[in-house]
Amino acid sequence: MHSIPLESITHKVAYAAREAGMFIRQELGKVGAEDILEKEKHSLVSYVDIETEKQLVGQLQPLVNGACFITEENTQELKANSPYSWIIDPLDGTTNFLKGIPVFSVSIALAYEMEPILGVVYDVMHDECFYAWQHGGSHVNGKKMQVSQTPTLEESVIATGFPYKRGYMPNLSKVLTEVLHHSRGIRRLGSAAIDLAYTACGRFDGYYETRLNAWDIAAGIVLIQEANGRVTNFKNQPQGILQAHHIVASNGSIHDELLQIVQLANFDD
Repeated sequence: MHSIPLESITHKVAYAAREAGMFIRQELGKVGAEDILEKEKHSLVSYVDIETEKQLVGQLQPLVNGACFITEENTQELKANSPYSWIIDPLDGTTNFLKGIPVFSVSIALAYEMEPILGVVYDVMHDECFYAWQHGGSHVNGKKMQVSQTPTLEESVIATGFPYKRGYMPNLSKVLTEVLHHSRGIRRLGSAAIDLAYTACGRFDGYYETRLNAWDIAAGIVLIQEANGRVTNFKNQPQGILQAHHIVASNGSIHDELLQIVQLANFDD
């Protein structure tokens, strides 16, 4: 079992996320077409992602001795001799950032044996820092937060996103149609980390998505759990979500209803 001071580390991580957010804000609108790379079809990266990640790694490295790093832009080699892993998405919502759409975030989690125990999501343009640590509750800008009390899917607003690989779209379109029929509405913000943070604070009642990476959701998982919500994969398993690459998060009350629809996607992994 881990024995590190999670609360004090969380506040240091939140500070690092805000610092990173300041840099990202400064660069908004400055990135030219020549600065953008396409990692894979529809998945973009710029120097802002890479520089932010390097900055974060430098600030996080001293906080937990010997911890591994799992980072979206691979600026840090993964060392496998520690049960602790920092899981970082330096800029979640890169496409929004590059288009000037003000919905993107910094997402940082600390995992112990690949189960997240600390999470920070900084909503850069709204200056909202969501943070949580195991058994410490969830907070936004210093205030305690809780999931919504919405009792049924029919009264719920649900968030989702879509994978870059279009081959999954027929199944996901079927799910989307069903959720639209059975809920109050769907939102698609373009940042999984913000979707999870907004679910943790009650703005959304639930969220689902597939073909995600660990850095998209690790911090948000802690936010939901500590805000008294529920998080599973599509198979209703609460453990190993990072390895499953798909997630359902909710206020708990609507989880089974949402899960039943999401399972129509019928993914094997």
